[in-house]
Formats: sequence, structure tokens, C-alpha cells
Amino acid sequence: MSERTALMAGNWKMHLTTAKAAELAQEVGRGSSDDQGVEVMVAPPFTALAAVSQAIQGLPVKLGAQNLYPAPEGAYTGEISAPMLADLGVTYVILGHSERRHVLGESDSFIRDKVAAAREGGLIPVLCCGELLEDREAGQTMEVIQTQLEQGLKDIPLENSSNLVLAYEPVWAIGTGKTATPELAQEVHGRIREWLAGRYNKDLAKGVRILYGGSVKGSNVKALMAEADIDGALVGGASLTGEAFLPIVRYRL
Repeated sequence: MSERTALMAGNWKMHLTTAKAAELAQEVGRGSSDDQGVEVMVAPPFTALAAVSQAIQGLPVKLGAQNLYPAPEGAYTGEISAPMLADLGVTYVILGHSERRHVLGESDSFIRDKVAAAREGGLIPVLCCGELLEDREAGQTMEVIQTQLEQGLKDIPLENSSNLVLAYEPVWAIGTGKTATPELAQEVHGRIREWLAGRYNKDLAKGVRILYGGSVKGSNVKALMAEADIDGALVGGASLTGEAFLPIVRYRL
């Protein structure tokens, strides 16, 4: 178990109407506590950000967004900028999620521009990386992840470890019910931290939080969090109800 503050992040994807999102956010907030030493974040759809921002006022929950466009403003119909998100009280923004890479076709360079825009807009990027099943079977897991990280952080300075969160999400484990074993996840997390040390420095590598994503649930979170380099979870389906998400948030209790 690491000394870094655990971050449990709920990615609600394209689920929940505004009223239901606000209700769930309050349930999560009321069931969380600063005393746990665990930071909690929820990322509702854009349509619910304002309502959730209001719903979590005074509660120990941070607001996250699921995406942004890498320009502060302009003629980009349908897009949302970092300043717009910051204006709503957003702290974190999820970037490079496998669904954006593999379903919506986002490139490493486009994701890199989003990371830069998030930083410039005062947001903390949660940069996702992970391999497809065919990559793992071909023994190319770290090659794929290293490329995603190198390209996603190209020419982006990191002054300290609080400016970035990474999330390892093996694509074959997202929404499938399959979960990387704690040992397998730790191996990849450890390799990512080694890469950070080489790319930046050991102090920064020691401080950056690396989350695991991929069918995390109350029944496996303790085993995952017992590993030295796993610093939290990026949770999809199990974050859509308080009944499922709160046992993850409260894994230490």
C-alpha cells in the first residue's frame, strides 16, 4: 500500500439524467469522509456537471469531467473547453480513455493537446493508458503504454506530482467483468513508475498517483489497493450506484 493519498474516481460515462446524477453525487458525498484518507471524485456527463457541482458543495467529493477540447474558446460546435469546466468547479478531467481512443478515434497527439489544455486551464488531467487484448497476447503491453505516455506527455513540463494523475486500464478488462490480478496490475503500475523516474525524476515518479481501471468493485478493491504502486481506481459501472461505489470509496473501513 502506497503512502500517496488514494483517489477513487467514478466515471459515469453516458449515464444518469441531471436529477439522478445530483442525487447520486450527494449519496456518495454523504457516505464519504475526509477521515478515511481517500480522495473521491465523480465525473458525470457534461449535462449534469452544474447540478452535481452544486450538489457536492460542502461534501468531501471533487468534481471531474470526462473530456475537453484543446482550445480555450472558438468555433468548435458541440465542444467544451477547460475554462468552461473550471468555471463549473471542475478539478479533474479524464483524458485518453480507451473509449475515446478506440471508439472515437482520438490520436496520441490529440490527447497530448488536451493534456496541455487541461494544465493551462488549471485542471488536473487523469491521463489513461492501456493495452488491447491482442497487444497483451503479443507481449507488447509496455510498448503500447510507453508510446501512449510518451506521446501524451510530449513537451509537457511537470513541475510537481500534483499536476498529473495516470490511470492504467487494460482495455480487455473494461466493462467485461474481467479484472487484471493484483499482481499483474502491480507489475504494470511499477513499470509505469519506473518510466516516470526515467522520463522526469525519482521524486516526481514517487509522488504521481497511478490508478487502476477495469472492472473494479467492492470485492476486489482491497486486494488491488494492497499493492505498492496502485494508488486508487478509475471506476466505471460500479460507480453508478451508491451501493456499489461506496464500498470502493470506503475500502479502508
